[in-house]
Amino acid sequence: MYASRFTQLVVGLFALLGIAALVYLSVRLGNISIFPKPGYTLYANFDNVSGLKTGDQVQLAGVPIGKVMSISIQANRAHVGMRIDVNIQIDTEAIAAIKTSGIIGDKYVSVALGPSEHNLTDGGTIRQTESAFVLEDAIGQLINSSSSGSGGSKSSESTSGGSQAAAGANPPAGMNEASNRKAGNCNCNKN
Repeated sequence: MYASRFTQLVVGLFALLGIAALVYLSVRLGNISIFPKPGYTLYANFDNVSGLKTGDQVQLAGVPIGKVMSISIQANRAHVGMRIDVNIQIDTEAIAAIKTSGIIGDKYVSVALGPSEHNLTDGGTIRQTESAFVLEDAIGQLINSSSSGSGGSKSSESTSGGSQAAAGANPPAGMNEASNRKAGNCNCNKN
C-alpha cells in the first residue's frame, strides 16, 4: 500500500512545521539569539556570583540592556563578561551589582550609572561591584550571631554572679529580688 503523492506532501509539510516549531521554541526559551543585537562587551569582577549564569539579563533602572555572556575565574574572583546594547552608554564610575528578581528568582546584573562623563568602551571593566546576596550565608550568620549573643550573655551572668546588685546596677525588668526568691534563683541576703 503506497501512499499517494498528496499524502506524502502533507506529511512532509507537517514534519517540517513541527521541526520549525521546535527550533523556534528552543531559541526563545533558551535565551539564544540567532542574530545578536549590535553591542559591546564590558567586564566586571565580583567576589561571589552565586546563582548567576550565562544568558541572564543585565539591567539599567530595571530595563534590560544586555546579557551575561561569560563567567570565569580571574585572580580568585568571578570575572563576568556582559554584552551591552550599542545604544546604551555606561560611564566609568558605574556600579554593577548582582540582584535577585523576587525572593528566590533568577539573578541578574544591575548597573547603576555614576556621575562621570567618560564612558566605558568595548572591553572596558566596571570597577565598582557588589556581589550576590547569598541567603544561606545570611541565615548562617544570623544563627551564629544569635547563638553567640545568648551564649555570651549567659557566661557574663555566671561570672558576674551577684555583683550586679552590689555594684548598684539595675536588674533587667521583671528580675528583682522578690521574683528571684520566688523562682529559687536568688542568693539574696534574707533579713
